[in-house]
Amino acid sequence: MSHSLRYTVNCSLLFTELPLNERPAAARAAGFDAVEFWWPFEHAVPDDAEVDAFVSAISDAGVQLTGLNFFAGALPGPDRGVLSQPSRAREFHDNLDVVVGIAERTGTRGFNALYGLRQPGVDPAEQDRVAMESILAAAKAVEAVDGTVLIEPISGADDYPLKTAADGLRAVGDARAAGAGNVALLADLFHLAVNGDDVTAVVRDHAAEFGHIQIADVPGRGEPGSGTLPLDRLLTAAQNGGYSGYVGLEYKPTVQSGDSFGWLAR
Repeated sequence: MSHSLRYTVNCSLLFTELPLNERPAAARAAGFDAVEFWWPFEHAVPDDAEVDAFVSAISDAGVQLTGLNFFAGALPGPDRGVLSQPSRAREFHDNLDVVVGIAERTGTRGFNALYGLRQPGVDPAEQDRVAMESILAAAKAVEAVDGTVLIEPISGADDYPLKTAADGLRAVGDARAAGAGNVALLADLFHLAVNGDDVTAVVRDHAAEFGHIQIADVPGRGEPGSGTLPLDRLLTAAQNGGYSGYVGLEYKPTVQSGDSFGWLAR
């Protein structure tokens, strides 16, 4: 890879052969100094001991926690976030304090708020209203830690309403119009490509607005070089276009995680 962007290892998809709290040290041993996670606990409000163990795993490994998902239900699986589920709005709001507490202890600044699936029998307009309330509450909560709420279009779930960069940017624009300046697009180049976006054009037109980038190759969601997505070219274009944040390695390695970094010239 010929650009100079920094990488952060998504330890919810990489190093999954290890227990969760051993993964930060494995990422460090592989030569990385930053990690990100999906919500690492089963519940929206885990007990203090679980949180302490997670935070200690990060600090003991000597890595920076750069990104964390808000509670998103059962992921992967039946849920793709709870933002837009009226029946789970309380759970999401209760999660905010826990997320901010972790951020205060780790310095994390990027927080992925997964929108949630369309639910049978619930008016989509009502789901969108609840989702926007949740996004605005999350933005207000993480403002205290200089955080950004990230909105991610995803693939592989027909009932998830944000599929393209335009869908995500529309939600970001609505949140900003409502007064939340710290909401931005999470551009997962894998999801966008699978959903048929012209990823080259998205990067060209919006790189400076991205709150975060994640990558995996297409098809298959493996490490770069396992498919056909021109990731080196796209990341160089993103950097040239004004993106200077981390790049999340959020792929499913086709080999042991530690052996899946051969694409990355060190």
